[in-house]
Amino acid sequence: MAALLLCLLLSSMLLSVSTSHSCSNITRVCAEDEDNVLTVDVDASSLLATTDEAFLCATLDWWPPDKCDYGTCAWGQASLLNLDLDNPLLEKFLKALYPFRIRLGGTLQDHIVYEIGLNSEESCLPIAKDETYMFGFREGCLSMNRWIALNNLFAKSGTLVAFGLNALYNRLQVGDGWGPWDSSNARSLIEFSIQQGIQVEAWELGNELSGNGVGTTISAQQYAEDMRELRFIIDTLYVDFDRRPLVVAPDGFLEGQWDTAFLNASGPGVVDVFTRHIYNLGPGVSGDLVDKILNPSYLDNELGNFRAVRDILQTLDPSPSAWVGEAGGAYNSGHHLVTDAFVFSFWYLDQLAMAASFNNKAYCRQSLIGGNYGLLNTTTFRPNPDMYSALLWKRMMGSRVLTTTVDGYPQLRTYSHCQQGTTTGGLTLLLINLSNFTVSVAANLLSHSKDEPKSQGGKNPKYSLIPKSFKTSKALVTRSEYHLTPQHKDLHSQTAVLNGVPLELTSTGDLPNMEPIVRENFSPVSVAPISIVFVVLPDAKVPICSKSDS
Repeated sequence: MAALLLCLLLSSMLLSVSTSHSCSNITRVCAEDEDNVLTVDVDASSLLATTDEAFLCATLDWWPPDKCDYGTCAWGQASLLNLDLDNPLLEKFLKALYPFRIRLGGTLQDHIVYEIGLNSEESCLPIAKDETYMFGFREGCLSMNRWIALNNLFAKSGTLVAFGLNALYNRLQVGDGWGPWDSSNARSLIEFSIQQGIQVEAWELGNELSGNGVGTTISAQQYAEDMRELRFIIDTLYVDFDRRPLVVAPDGFLEGQWDTAFLNASGPGVVDVFTRHIYNLGPGVSGDLVDKILNPSYLDNELGNFRAVRDILQTLDPSPSAWVGEAGGAYNSGHHLVTDAFVFSFWYLDQLAMAASFNNKAYCRQSLIGGNYGLLNTTTFRPNPDMYSALLWKRMMGSRVLTTTVDGYPQLRTYSHCQQGTTTGGLTLLLINLSNFTVSVAANLLSHSKDEPKSQGGKNPKYSLIPKSFKTSKALVTRSEYHLTPQHKDLHSQTAVLNGVPLELTSTGDLPNMEPIVRENFSPVSVAPISIVFVVLPDAKVPICSKSDS
């Protein structure tokens, strides 16, 4: 057993690991080659973090068809105002992602007017291109018929709705800054929603107006005053409801000094959820996006921001929850054949896992559809590779997160969650191989029970992908593997391959069966170069994973 307790692939051994060492006959061959196995330690003594059941989230934006970046117009008919809500694929995929959250908002939200409660001088006009206005567009109006239609779709699919309100509505400039928010139009929308029985899980205020802002900024003190106004509206209008909507802010980029000042000035209990945006890969036009995505050191740069959010929120009582409210990786609509291709699943799944490990309750991908980073193709509504990655996450990764470590090989990103929806203590490993080499991986479940002796290093091994006791046992212990690779080994492919089978919709537009490879659990998992593997261990019997996630 001692050989299994060490991370046996030292840097000097990595040169001996090649694509030919693929262990294709994984059931028996690799079990004898334990000196070339990477060991992943999973700490089962306590939970690292938990997520919401509806951890997965995506956005719908306001951008019109003539929103263009770097000469490419990637939004088409994907706006909140013009998206084909009757396309059967849309409802089908929302249901497939259930429980799922949708965040309605984006850059133009602060200038959108709601067609209700307007005075005689106000009109409901469509978004129009005008380079003299902030972000190059003016006007924009949400009709109540459209609002009802959107929410009918979400209600049918069981999708939770977070809506971003118009923080710049009728706001006047005062000196070098902005005066208070005019909440009248937002209040009319909220009142209408209550009257129509529209269920909104969360009301947000403003988009990227915090800190240095994007386009403009509001001071921390003024924003806090505005949030207290929104809190008052919610508490007043929902006074007779058993459960009131969440109040969410500031929906901008992390800037610690501003964020701390804002939360302190807001006061306790005003903000339920602190949410921020992530575009850590830079502009979509960058030529080095793939290099960044496959660079573990670059991916690790975001750890500091997750820690900073955790540290800020821990100083507050009560402490707001944390969401990633919008994350598209590469700003200005992403990059075709990168952020809508297989290679982006390395970034996306790593981001999901990283956010979950820091107790973020939701992660909202920009976007569900629209731009070059949609889970769905903007024109055909067919899934991009990340849609399948999201579905596998939803089906395999439960809401309870465990500490997972592997030493000496940063190109292997490792995460573990309790298996989704089981009561047997099952465990799911997410293995992301950023290297050009095949790696063989075993896992040890480590506990620190007071009633059990600790092995060397203070760790008590309880379970392995290649447990010695099972090698002579007649008991059949199995695991399920889901190997994701790009079609034709092309990272820019828009077709993901699962266990050798391209993932395509059926002739009737249904999702394909995403079946695992089921193996006897006598040997390490072979992770191909530049690939992603979900490994489900239903017989792990992890005590803290013994109750259902559902």
